[in-house]
Amino acid sequence: MPYIAKSITSPHNDEVKALARLVQHSRDRRKEGVMVLEGIHLVESCLQAGGRLARVYLNEAAAAKPEVIALLDGLPADTVVVALPEPVMAKATALSSACELLALCERPLPPAPHADAPRVLLEDIQDPGNLGTILRSAAAAGVFDVFLSKGCVDVFSPKVLRAGMGAHFALRIHEQADLAEELRRFAGRKLVTYLEGSRSLYGHDLTGAVAFVFGNEGAGVSEALLQLADDRIRIPMPGHAESLNVAMAATVCLFERVRQLQP
Repeated sequence: MPYIAKSITSPHNDEVKALARLVQHSRDRRKEGVMVLEGIHLVESCLQAGGRLARVYLNEAAAAKPEVIALLDGLPADTVVVALPEPVMAKATALSSACELLALCERPLPPAPHADAPRVLLEDIQDPGNLGTILRSAAAAGVFDVFLSKGCVDVFSPKVLRAGMGAHFALRIHEQADLAEELRRFAGRKLVTYLEGSRSLYGHDLTGAVAFVFGNEGAGVSEALLQLADDRIRIPMPGHAESLNVAMAATVCLFERVRQLQP
């Protein structure tokens, strides 16, 4: 088990305040180049993907749990572990109650994908739950490159990480991307979801190199990206709904591709 470097007992401690700022503010996370992992599942997902934890904060009230002991025993010996009483941990976390542990991990810098690798491009997605769900669907569907515009919510915020359920660590996530430039460089077919004047998703061959573009929850895909699309696609809705939530629309598109790829 890694050596517990220290125990912090005051919620007014500077390190606890700094941790709370990292949880709450994307500006601080970007400045430090980190993400905050809340809970055992996310920490395990990070470690299984080969991630390295910069610091671990242990809730003393959970220290005797077998799953916590097993996780800590598996950490490299030089991992810094800081013990916090549960009330102090509660001051730092974004959750309604203090989790077993928090961990800091470096934000990844993924390599550029091959020009024809399938991908998802997301323009100005604002809802953390939507973004996390799209990432989870992309990982499950085997589309591993995801590009996010500068207007997207912080993809490594605690809320998006929780919604992604570990998908972040299976993907190559490209932040602050110029989506128009990425589409120009892409060697495959560019498909943009659009309700008006578009062809059905089910009329397209999705088995080759394809880029799916999904837009903002309210405004949809911008005109600039629409102009770069090879096709504007829609999901047929014979029922009584005007549109689908963007996360649901992305999931339908990604798994139609999975269906078409089946032997």
